[in-house]
Order: sequence, then C-alpha cells, then structure tokens
Amino acid sequence: MVHKLQVTNTLSGKKELIIPHDDKRIALYVCGITPYDFAHVGHGRVNVTFDLLVRILSGIGYEVRYCRNFTDIDDKLLTRAERELGDRMRYKEIAETYIKAFSDDMNALGCLRPSCEPRVTDTIDEIIDFIRVLVEKGYAYEAQGSVYFSVNSFPGYGKLSKRTLDELVAGARVEVNEEKRDPMDFALWKRELGRGFWDSPWGMGRPGWHIECSVMSKKHLGEFIDIHGGGMDLIFPHHENEVAQSEAYLGHEYVHYWMHNAFVRIDKEKMSKSLGNFFTLRQLFEKYNPMVVRFMFLGHHYRSPLDFSFTDLDMMQKSYQRLARMFSTVEISEELDLKNPVVSQIMEFLCDDLNTPGALGVVFENLQSLQGAPDSLRAVKTVLVKLLGLSLELLLEKEVEITPEMEALVAERERARAAKDWKKSDEIRDKLKALGYEVRDKKL
Repeated sequence: MVHKLQVTNTLSGKKELIIPHDDKRIALYVCGITPYDFAHVGHGRVNVTFDLLVRILSGIGYEVRYCRNFTDIDDKLLTRAERELGDRMRYKEIAETYIKAFSDDMNALGCLRPSCEPRVTDTIDEIIDFIRVLVEKGYAYEAQGSVYFSVNSFPGYGKLSKRTLDELVAGARVEVNEEKRDPMDFALWKRELGRGFWDSPWGMGRPGWHIECSVMSKKHLGEFIDIHGGGMDLIFPHHENEVAQSEAYLGHEYVHYWMHNAFVRIDKEKMSKSLGNFFTLRQLFEKYNPMVVRFMFLGHHYRSPLDFSFTDLDMMQKSYQRLARMFSTVEISEELDLKNPVVSQIMEFLCDDLNTPGALGVVFENLQSLQGAPDSLRAVKTVLVKLLGLSLELLLEKEVEITPEMEALVAERERARAAKDWKKSDEIRDKLKALGYEVRDKKL
C-alpha cells in the first residue's frame, strides 16, 4: 500500500497533499531558537512535531533536507551577556552555552539532528547582499544607518496571517520609531556603533530578526522551500515578514506548505516567560524520563493546544510504561512493514495531518491481539521506534528517600485529615508529590 502525506497548510487553511517540487526530495526549514536560556516545553513541542514530520516523510520514501537555525545575535543575548558577564559583546559565549544545552535536550527527546544548523553570525555577508537587493528593487530603504522593509511596497502582505494591512495595523503593538516611513515597516538592518558588529553599505550594525531566516533558508535549501515550520506564535509577524521579503527578493513563491503547531498552555493561558508560567525541559527531565515527555507531545494533535499539567504527564508515564512492558523483549525490523494491517491503520492516521493521537489509539486497541502475533508485534514496534521516535525502554522505578521534611508533612497531613480539613490535606499531598512521595490514603 502506498501512503501519501497530507498536512494542513496555514497559507490555504486546508489539508493538502505533500507533492515535492523536486522529485522525491523535500526541503524543510524550521525556525530555531535564540540561545539565551534553556529550552522550554514549547520548544520541545515544536521540535518533536517536526522531527515526527521528518521521520514520516523518510518512512514513506522521501529524501528530506532539514534545516533548523540558531539566532545567535539578538537583543536578548546582548542583554544576558551584559548582565552575567559584564560585557554585551560576549554574547557568543552565552549562545554557545545554550546551543549545547539545547542540543543535549533534543537528543534526550529522541529528535534526529537536522541536515544543517546554520547560525546568523556565519551568514552576515549573505544577509547584507540580500538586503542590498531589496533596497535596489525599491522594497527597502535606509534611514540613519538602519534599513527597513516597506510593507506597502509588497501587495501580498498579510496573506499568511489572513489579515489586511489595516487589520494588522489595528491589532499590532507597533514600536514608535520616527525613522520609519510607516509604523508597520520592519528592520532588516539595525544600526549599532562600537566594536564587534559588522560593516555594511549603510554603516556598522547587525541584522534584524526576520531577515535571518529568509537568507539562511535560501543559502542552505535554495530558492524554493517545500515546507516551512514553526510555532503558531511565529505566523505574525515573523513568518509574514519572511514571506514579504523573500518573495520580494525572489520574484516568485517562497514556500509551498506552511505548518504551525499550537501553543502549550498552563491554566488555559499560553505558556510564556512574560507570564512566569513556563517550565524548562530540564526541569521536567529531573522528574520524568524524556521519552515520557515526548510521548505526552505525541498524545496531542500538533494543531491543538496542549494544556500542560503534571497530572497529564503522570497518566502518560503509565501509558508509556505499559507500551514499554509490551514491547520490551521485541526486536525491531530494519524496514517498515507497511503492508501489515495494524501498521497500515497507524499510517493512515500519521499521514492524515500527523494524527498521532489516532495512531496511538490504534496501537492500544490492538495490544491484546498483538500478543499472539510476533510478526505484527515487531512491525508495530518498528513504527513506534522509527516513526514516532519512542525508544520504548522500561522506566526504572526511583526509590524515594524519606527526609525529615517529608515525615513532618505526612504527620501534618494526618492531623489535617483527622480534623477533616480536606483543603489543607490536599495541599500537603501536592507538596509531597512534588517531592517525589505519592500518598495513598485509606478510609478514615
């Protein structure tokens, strides 16, 4: 059976069949991190999503060139270098630290390494040349040493976010800048004086945020990208601006399929540093095996908001452990058995816009019948390992050391239960759980 993949294209808002522009080759670009801090749960979700995409495309016969960048020069990096190292121009040291940490976290999550991982600071000459062409074509202008893209010069602006320019102006928080001809114009080159920056036809400076991905994707993937991915928060302004500047430069369509995964939410609010409601992956890995975290991501459709909770993670851990026990003694095959009926059902879901909850549902529905079918058991495990990226190792039960603090909390909780102060009892139970101690009550 031949499997073909369809995904939801943000540009059209519809599911579309993936048809590569170059025979069996797929060019995929995913926006990477600004490495000024540890990767958080949202970073984990987006990278697991597109790792899954690469695995599925490869599994059904495509050759994928996967590019994911590092924005290693940015206001946040400069600020952190100034605060922690006393010199904003030591930002590269900050970047190196968190690029290494990010790579370690992605390895722990089972994500395949991209074909290329370019950095902005290695692409400065190409960025300057790209901006020069936009100025020559009349899409950009210089103002006091900075260069801005004129959104009014590009008729298709707003087509990705599906809003008119007037709607975007009304809904945007626009920085007041007297240098701009229009409040919506965005920086391609930022004037910066002093050591450590780059010379250009417009003076010393550094690239703006949006121009970087347009140039790095062109340099490493060519003038046409099959699939461009990222989180939904990047649709506007980042990806909208990418479309404008790239298509203005190229004179033709830049990306065929735009894919965006939904937010991670805490208490129904988008997880963000500004709200103080985010968790780093490393914080989760202290308590949960990274494969359980990956399994949690796969248990939710990539286009649906993920309401993060430790209760959900605990449930996912039990489900993952159940699968691990089932497949622990089974070897995987070198090739996918796409003709196996259970595998075929799984693939139907995976190829329907990466429907991982549906695919996992097929696995659990067939667990009993798989027990008596070793060939099918092997075929299904091969899919879980190779396409879903799950290692399926058994989780080791951690022994919890009972500390004096825990003993005091247990005693305090018993007193609260005796007094029927259930609210306090529940609060203490949650504290104990956070310390790794699970309380199982008997009826009073």
